[in-house]
Amino acid sequence: MARTRRSSRRRVNPRFVALCLTAALAAAGGAAWWFHQELPGSGVELPDYVEEQLIPVNEWSRPGDELKDIRGVVIHYVGNPGTTAHANRNYFASLSNGAEGTYASSHFVVGLEGEVVQCVPLTEIAYATKERNVDTVSIEVCHPDDTGEFSQVTYDRAVELTAWLCREFRLDPETEVIRHYDVTGKICPKYYVEHPEAWDAFRADVSAAVKAMEEEP
Repeated sequence: MARTRRSSRRRVNPRFVALCLTAALAAAGGAAWWFHQELPGSGVELPDYVEEQLIPVNEWSRPGDELKDIRGVVIHYVGNPGTTAHANRNYFASLSNGAEGTYASSHFVVGLEGEVVQCVPLTEIAYATKERNVDTVSIEVCHPDDTGEFSQVTYDRAVELTAWLCREFRLDPETEVIRHYDVTGKICPKYYVEHPEAWDAFRADVSAAVKAMEEEP
């Protein structure tokens, strides 16, 4: 009589498979959540002087791409004397219809009275500094006249904001606070390109402000 060959294959319990799949999906979801939380700008508490007025996500001024690394702060000037922080924020927002064909934005705008408006989250890139968009935070600074020199109140706030970013993201003001000019050669911020000693003084003031913040109890 021929023997029926018994399969050596073990039968898998469907409940065990379901449990394994559930655990794998949970682990994958947890890994994705952990990675998202690891973006350097996530969960950062902004200073109380910053007003959050984010521009809408759009192709031209806020693409929504993740800023996965922060290796510098870039200082710009708005190039439009006498305009306010809110006016420049609204200009960035107006680009969203694509009518001008212009890509432009900034994470922050410092105004004529020392006000600060946030336009783009610290977890996303801004269209401000060409190839350094991917690893820098940009600050646009308002100015009262064509020289591009910041007023004292605006200057002080720009120093304070830059110092806060340097402390938050462990940046060296001497090497990692730069001008738009240092990346693209554009005369921006104008006064601080035409007067290198003024730019040196700005970075020195940022360094001093960082030190003062670190000494606070």
